[in-house]
Amino acid sequence: MNRLSGSTSTASASDAGMASRTPLATRLLSGPVPGVLLCLAVGALCMLARHFTSSVSALLIAIVLGALWRNLAPVPHVVDSGVALSAKKLLRWGIVFLGFQLSLESILALGPGVLLVVVSSVTVTFLLTAWIGKLMGLDLEQRLLIAIGFSICGAAAVAGAEGTIKAKEHQVATAVGLVVLFGTLMIPAMPALGLLLGLDERGIGMLVGASTHEVAQVVAGAGSVSAAALAVAVTVKLARVLLLAPVVAGVGIYMRRKHSVRGDKNPPLVPLFIIGFLATMLVRTTMDLPEVFIDGASTVQTLLLSAAMFALGLGVHLRSIFTTGVKALLLGVIATLIIITVAASGTVLFPPA
Repeated sequence: MNRLSGSTSTASASDAGMASRTPLATRLLSGPVPGVLLCLAVGALCMLARHFTSSVSALLIAIVLGALWRNLAPVPHVVDSGVALSAKKLLRWGIVFLGFQLSLESILALGPGVLLVVVSSVTVTFLLTAWIGKLMGLDLEQRLLIAIGFSICGAAAVAGAEGTIKAKEHQVATAVGLVVLFGTLMIPAMPALGLLLGLDERGIGMLVGASTHEVAQVVAGAGSVSAAALAVAVTVKLARVLLLAPVVAGVGIYMRRKHSVRGDKNPPLVPLFIIGFLATMLVRTTMDLPEVFIDGASTVQTLLLSAAMFALGLGVHLRSIFTTGVKALLLGVIATLIIITVAASGTVLFPPA
């Protein structure tokens, strides 16, 4: 017995010795490092490309590049673990840094009418989309992801809620693909609708911010109108982003009480990155941060989110979306029409001061 034990110990020590002698480069290449570096490099390139385009954001470029690569050419397996890590961790850190762009003072300065429109747009779109998705027979996880993404802040909201909902990879990819598709169509459509409704520049900005899915798409749409429209649109949109925290917390409570989810653990009531997001927002609100710090945080946020969007794009299988996601595609149309209707009605009734 002692001999066997000694032999096992000797073998274990030998294996440990072999592992320690494995070249560092080999160990790095077999882990998440290549995938993470790839996503960060592409994110940086997308930020650079953004300077040569006036209406396309780095986040949108990153998602499109990832989707094109996934659907047109093979993706090396060596980057798989790093890409998966980037889609989760980098995305969550990006949302934490997004809090530095939010000030409660600027949001409250919108006035009660505009805030009512923001809350109504998010609440009505989320609840109706989730309910209609249930009537259509969509899986709970899929309809919740679409409802959150279309009502709050697009792909970042989808990926941020994925851990709480415990959705499958293809469900996350479908929701992200739909947000990109319909949000991109809204870039020229929302300013045009604002003109048809007879809204002034600030009113158009409010309409764009209250309806369009992605922050980057809001910037592209309102920026094509005027600086005044852009200022209102971004503030209104960030007010919608603020609601990500209570919505994700509410979904976490709902999933715990009403539904069993995959895995042994219950989903967290409030994910740690949401707490970080609220903390950075409170720091921005209560402290007089230097402009250079805010600009630096914005750059880091854009890099992290661009890298995460590229990773998410690598998970978008267009064939599966259009062959198995017909109901999800229809729900995306319905959700978009709902939020446009609520936002347009609210903007006409409560235009920005």
